[in-house]
Amino acid sequence: VSRRARRRERPAASRCRGPDAVDSPAMVPTTSVRRFDEQFARQVREGDLRLNPFEAAALPYLSGRVLDYGCGLGNLAVAAARRGCTVVALDASAEAVGHLRRVAAELALPIEAEQADLRTYALRGEFDSVVAIGLLMFFDRPTAVAQLEQLQSHLRPGGHAVVNVLVEGTTWLEMLDPSAHCLFGRGELARRFHGWTIVLNEASAFPASGDTIKSFETIVARKPGRRERPPAPDAGPQDRA
Repeated sequence: VSRRARRRERPAASRCRGPDAVDSPAMVPTTSVRRFDEQFARQVREGDLRLNPFEAAALPYLSGRVLDYGCGLGNLAVAAARRGCTVVALDASAEAVGHLRRVAAELALPIEAEQADLRTYALRGEFDSVVAIGLLMFFDRPTAVAQLEQLQSHLRPGGHAVVNVLVEGTTWLEMLDPSAHCLFGRGELARRFHGWTIVLNEASAFPASGDTIKSFETIVARKPGRRERPPAPDAGPQDRA
């Protein structure tokens, strides 16, 4: 689940399966997922579908075939698809994925939205851009690191990765599982992109409920290697993978 951590105290074709989707066992929603289902339903009712600042910062770097890993309500996926991207959008929230599928169908956007347990989801195929905003801190450390490495490995050379995490110094923990969450060390995210071209590396902090603090680091990194020419517009999904 994603797009959770900041919504400003406010930031804080629509088929569900694509050629690179992998079957996952039936999910048992965690406490965090159930809470975000409620939050997402409220946001839809209130029409609060704006890009948060992290999503707005990510959008210019997205092109070609995009993976939005932890898409939330899919506001970024919709914005990217409107700019000509083809998007695979994954989230643990049934509420969020259902909303995104409806929007994608109504607008005839090239978005494949799927509910998935992102702690164990196995990707196939490659992407020109990968995004994980406000997601990895909801996993235990080994899982967070493993899924970050998976995202890196499925990005094509020359493509951009956009990753945003909570870091040490964060005292807002109300949505995190006490026994299974991960606050990255300060500067750790950039170190995990050693050898990549760092396009953006930004730290930010915001007040949160209960007189707490959310401390973030956001990175945009370009993978080493030359980017291949994009496929012809009439290429099928298998040809693009």
